[in-house]
Amino acid sequence: MKTYSVKAKEIVPQWHVVDAADQSLGRVAARVASLLRGKHRPNFTPHLDMRDFVVVVNAARVRITGKNKMREKIYYRHSMYPGGLKETTLEKMMATRPTRVIENAVRGMLPHNRLGAKLRRHLKVYAGPEHPHEAQVRAGKRGAPPAAVAPSEAKAKAPSAEPEKAAVEEQAPPTAVTEGEQTAETETGVAEAEQTPETADIEKEATAQAAVTEEGELPEQTAQEENQP
Repeated sequence: MKTYSVKAKEIVPQWHVVDAADQSLGRVAARVASLLRGKHRPNFTPHLDMRDFVVVVNAARVRITGKNKMREKIYYRHSMYPGGLKETTLEKMMATRPTRVIENAVRGMLPHNRLGAKLRRHLKVYAGPEHPHEAQVRAGKRGAPPAAVAPSEAKAKAPSAEPEKAAVEEQAPPTAVTEGEQTAETETGVAEAEQTPETADIEKEATAQAAVTEEGELPEQTAQEENQP
């Protein structure tokens, strides 16, 4: 049995929206980095771009922990000229460009190679609650694979078999009738169907005559029995 390795052409892109409002900076960055890597997918491949895009909103409302971190944390950049080192505190960065705070935090949690540079281009950060990627997010949700269901949830969602059994019993066909009973019923039905009013009157007269003759013979039979020695 060979180990399955997903191909780049088999990967379906997905878009995710992360709300950073009132959340810790480190936790947001860790979650975003995991989504960009594609570690939530069952076919995660470390050396491939899993084509996951992340949109972070409300970056200006991210929560910074620590007593003096707003003033003590410093971002450095260099203009590549002699003496061109620049310093910016976290407090100033949050006031001017809050999106760069999350971008720099996520950058430190991604691979420092060409794959990491490609994944960083999949990150879209916005200071407010609005973003222009609503169409991509909807298309990404439609193309996403179905989420895995826990065994306990599957059992709870599965319909019980007892109502089905009851419905089958209610819809069960009537008991089978033997061939003899069917022939007898058919004969009686045919006889009743063939009987006309004239035949019915004739049968009634015959039965009445038979009853009269029997009543008239009864006294003669008793008299003959008495005369016998």
